[in-house]
Amino acid sequence: MRIHIMNLQDGDRLTADTFSDAGLHVLGKGTVIKSEDISLLMQHRVDYVDIESREEEITEAEFFAAAAKHASGSSVSTKEEPPEEEMKSQFIQTVHNYQNAFLEALTVGKFNATMVDDALQPMVEGLDEQKDVVHLLMMLERDDVNNYTHSIQVGLLSFYLANWLGYSQKESYQISRGGYLHDIGKCKVSHRIRNKTEPLTADEQLEMQRHTIYGHEIIKNSMTDEATALVALQHHEREDGSGYPMQLEKSEIHPYTQIVSVADIYIGMRSGIHGGSNPNLINNLRDIYGMGFGKLNEKPVQALMQHLLPNFIGKQVLLSNGEKGVIVMNNTSDIFKPLIKVESEEYRDLSKERTLAIDELLI
Repeated sequence: MRIHIMNLQDGDRLTADTFSDAGLHVLGKGTVIKSEDISLLMQHRVDYVDIESREEEITEAEFFAAAAKHASGSSVSTKEEPPEEEMKSQFIQTVHNYQNAFLEALTVGKFNATMVDDALQPMVEGLDEQKDVVHLLMMLERDDVNNYTHSIQVGLLSFYLANWLGYSQKESYQISRGGYLHDIGKCKVSHRIRNKTEPLTADEQLEMQRHTIYGHEIIKNSMTDEATALVALQHHEREDGSGYPMQLEKSEIHPYTQIVSVADIYIGMRSGIHGGSNPNLINNLRDIYGMGFGKLNEKPVQALMQHLLPNFIGKQVLLSNGEKGVIVMNNTSDIFKPLIKVESEEYRDLSKERTLAIDELLI
């Protein structure tokens, strides 16, 4: 299929060699597209490329039909989707939108703020119907983790945290948008550094840390929302002064940033961005709980605990001894050691059987 380069997505595969107007070979047949490849095509003024058909392609007509249905509140549709599938479709479209904003910021130093809102707002509005946050976040986890998918998940969790903390719907959306755009400055970091799998050198770490400054500048060039720009600047600050780029302390960090930082670290733990590769969800929460004593603001940390842990009840788990079971009760004395009913109809109280642990939460 032939497609404009601004409609490319990470993972698309070229079916033909691509040349510039001057006849320069830009990308070879079989190339699996990454963000830096799209940037390269833009630099050589290539407008269209040929790619393999996508298995789960959402056509433009389907997208705008869904948008029209949402705007009108109509219940009539030629193709009804279950809520989960509709949310996944929205997620894919929002990933695509973020990719466009990322590449636009890379090339001209700003992005179209209206397009960001047009993509993010419908998805955030649909979150009210998703009562089981654990299930939603696990449903949207992807194997092809990148800056785009990470940022969208941070935006969604930031919206929930803000709601749980009592912010208005308007404020919650602003906080969600801050989470959505918190890493936009990474577009200005060398893709070699951004995608490096080995530990960064000291100089590379300094360059990576500058993404907070770059993001602040890009957002200020693109929109008038100072709070969103501050989230991009401050989201790696820590309340004990150990963060960057300005080593701010608790009273100096914007309240919106305090929320987004918790969401960023939690989603990063789940995806492997902040260490490990999709590790144990219970351990993720335990680690964040510990960071709520000095590094992260305690209010969003406590909100995360209070609203995620009850959602574990009824979830299937795999224990460290190989048994499968269901969480039937949270333990008030140790919130990370629940009571499990295993397949043999026996119960495992992890607060007493200290050698046992939950290896995996099964969606």
